[in-house]
Parts: sequence; C-alpha cells; structure tokens
Amino acid sequence: MHVHDLLQLDALDLTLLWGEGPLLDREVSGVTATDLEDPARFLQPGELVLSGLVWWAPGDDREKVDRFVAAVADAGAAALLAGEETHGAIPEVLVESCRAHRVALLAVPAHTTFRTITEAVYLRQWGDLSRRPTGHFALPENVRAELTALLAADAGPDTLLDRAFAHLGGPACYVLTATGRVVARTPGAPELTARQARKALAADGGRGVRIEGEAGPYDAWFLLPRGADDAPPRVLHEIAEVIAEYRHLHETRERAARQAADALLALAAAGAADGPALEAALHACGLPAEGPFGVVVATLGGGEPGQAVRALAEGLRHSPGEPFAAGLLPGGEAAAVVAGGPDTASLAAVWPALRSCRPQAPLHAGVSGPAATAQGLEAALDQARYALAAARSAAPEGAGVTSVDDLSTLGTLLSGVPAEVRAAFSSRVLGPLARAGSASHRMLLETLEVFLAQHGSWARTAEVLHLHVNTVHYRIQRIETLTGRDLSRLDHKLDLHAALLCR
Repeated sequence: MHVHDLLQLDALDLTLLWGEGPLLDREVSGVTATDLEDPARFLQPGELVLSGLVWWAPGDDREKVDRFVAAVADAGAAALLAGEETHGAIPEVLVESCRAHRVALLAVPAHTTFRTITEAVYLRQWGDLSRRPTGHFALPENVRAELTALLAADAGPDTLLDRAFAHLGGPACYVLTATGRVVARTPGAPELTARQARKALAADGGRGVRIEGEAGPYDAWFLLPRGADDAPPRVLHEIAEVIAEYRHLHETRERAARQAADALLALAAAGAADGPALEAALHACGLPAEGPFGVVVATLGGGEPGQAVRALAEGLRHSPGEPFAAGLLPGGEAAAVVAGGPDTASLAAVWPALRSCRPQAPLHAGVSGPAATAQGLEAALDQARYALAAARSAAPEGAGVTSVDDLSTLGTLLSGVPAEVRAAFSSRVLGPLARAGSASHRMLLETLEVFLAQHGSWARTAEVLHLHVNTVHYRIQRIETLTGRDLSRLDHKLDLHAALLCR
C-alpha cells in the first residue's frame, strides 16, 4: 500500500495538505499513533504517523513544531496524518514545517477515527506484511501496546485474539488444543465441534502455528486461521507469541490450582470427617461446599502421573460447565473432583482423541457415582478406582472410560476385581476344569458354558451341542463331581457362572 492509496479511500475522507509525487508513492509498512512532542524513539521507517496534535498549542514557536516534524522525517516515516478534532483545523505552521522537511501531510477530519485508519491500512496490507523484507515487527506498535495492556489486565484468549485480528481485518482464526477443544476464536469464526476442530487441524496444510507452553502431548495449543491461504506467517507468529504469554500466565495459575487439588484429594483419600477442613479445601479449589460431587481416577501407561493429570484435565475441559479440581492422590494416581459430577458421555467421547496424542500409551479412567456431600468423597473415590480397574480389564493395552453406572451386569462388576483375585477365584471354583489340560476337560467346560447359557435346560443344551440328552446328563454329573457344585442350586450355578467370567 502507498500513501496516495489513502486518498482514494472515501471512507477515510482524508485531505492532502502538502506532498509531492515521489512522497505520495512511498510504501506504507505500518501505523503508529502518537501525541508525544518528541516521538523519535517510537517510530519505524515506512510507517504512517497519526497525531491528534495534543502536543501543540496556539502560540507555540516554530521550533517546537520543527522538532516534531524532524523526528518524523528522520525516522523515515511515510507520511504524517494530523487530526483536526483538537484544534478544529491543521495549523499552517505544521504545513510549512512539513514542506520544509519534505514530509507528506494529510488532514484527518473529526469524524474519522485513528482506529478506522489503522484498520483500513492493515486490511489492505494483510497479504503483503509477511513478504516484506524488513527487520521490524509485522504488528504495529499500537497493536502490540494494546495486547500488552490486555495481558497485564488479565484478559482472556478470546479478547486477545479479537483485538489482534480486529486491527488486521484478517480471516477467522481459532486457538485449538490437540484434542479439538476450542480455547478461543475470533468473533466472526463459526463454532466448531471437537471433531470438526481436529479435522481442521489435520487438514490445515501447515498454516497453523504451535503456541509455546509446557511440554506435553495432551494440552498442545495451535493458532489456526481459516479461509485465508495468504495469511502472513509473520503476523501469525507474533499473535501466537502473545497467546503463548497468556498461556504462561494461565499455566502458573494451573500449577497453584493443582497443589490445591492435591490437598483436597489427600483429605478425600484419608476419609477426613472434618467438615471445615473439607469445605476450606473445596473453596481453595474453586468448588462449591455443597454437593453433589463426582470423582474421576485416571492412569497412563508408562507410569507418568503428571501427564495423566494433564490428560484428565484436558478431557474434563471439553465440558466447560463442570468446575473441577484435578491433581494427584497420595499414591500417585491422577484424579479429579468434579462439581455436579462429570459428563461421562462427553469424557468417553473425547477419550480416543486423548489416546491419539500418545497412541503407544494405554489411557484409562474410572468415574464414580454421585456423592451427595463432601463427606462422601472417600466412597466416591473407591467407586472410581473400581471402575478404573474395570476399564483397564476391558482394554488392557488400549483406552477407555468406565463409570460405576456401567457396572450393571455380573460380568462388568467382576471386571473391576483385580486380575489376580479373579484368577484365584476361577481356579478355586472350577477346580480341575480350570486347567483344561485335557480334551475331556475342555469338552466339559464347553458343556457347562452352554448349559448355563441355556438356563439349565437339558433339551436345549443337547440341541445346541448336537448330543443326546442322556450324554448331557452324564457330562453335568461329571462337572458336579469335579467342582463339588450342585447345578440344581441357583447359588452354585452363579458361582460357576462367575468363575467362567473370571477366566
């Protein structure tokens, strides 16, 4: 963009007060607004300098005006844009000084804001900023100053992203995690589901920028523009650096929050009945004192509890309406207390995406039932651990989420029993049949399984196995002799059925 292009923008309504052909052909590299009497140290070559002339007053000598204009000229600014609002008109002394120092001067009417000029310039410059071989920042000084102020004011990522791209007139843009959680988006960006966000990341063609933060596969962040193949990488990287600074502040708070969560989980694991202590621990975690609560316990293959906490926290953040505190139990397990109870369906839906961040590491979680009060957290923790054992039993080398609500059959209930206990029970109840070392024992096990599946019906068992009913009677008698169980009794049938499920 060149200086003369500004005069062609009817929306700006600028007036040329002085400027010759070569000066109007100068290329514009950025915009800086200033009302300092000596702005030299803040100016960059090729920039438009916007000034409301607050630094000048009627009666000031020419020397004061010359110092300002000389600073603009010495910095290599493309032009000076002076606002009429402060004094009603541009003083003639400024026009004369600009002519003397060969600085193009444009008048800005009171109804045109400096922000409008800035946005117009960067909208036109969007496709060129990244290709300019200059040494200064792609984002202008006033934009970086605004973003710095917003960071200092603890603004959120949505606000930071909005202000960064509002000055550029750029495309829709998102901050996404590796699992597809939308951390922030510009106002014009359409909403994305986690699945759509992951698909967009996978198909972004290298235009996304990774946002620096604590190392970890489960909470990586990316800045991703959409629908703009010519989005300038230099601008994106600078915006990513701003978001990274926000993330650094956010992670500092998260570390403190994890310490508070560790203390809460320690109380829950110890079964502390001290109401005030639990209430204080919940308050420190930002959780309500009143229930209901839910507990989630997670494990990660490879014995990395810190990463397991990150995976669990990232999974829970996909349900933003559920406040939680995630940390480590005294034994090193990752766990979280969730106000109101976790959305198990949502957690299970995002779990495969978490697993894909580290496909080689099994990742499992167990979810408790609701605890009506804080004093019920110990029992909820026991439930979550049992459900976790069931999840690990169901897919030892994979990933999965199991809730105690899923343990609705004898088989699922037994899946939460430690494998060593299941094996011992099965061996004790089945006796010699547990070893199945001979063909006859394998035949008897098959008969037992079919007999129980057919609810103890001799005729249906014979039909399924293609045997005479007398043969079925003989085999069942042999099973009863070897196991010491009476298959006419319901409790003995349940024992044998459970033993088969525990194999």
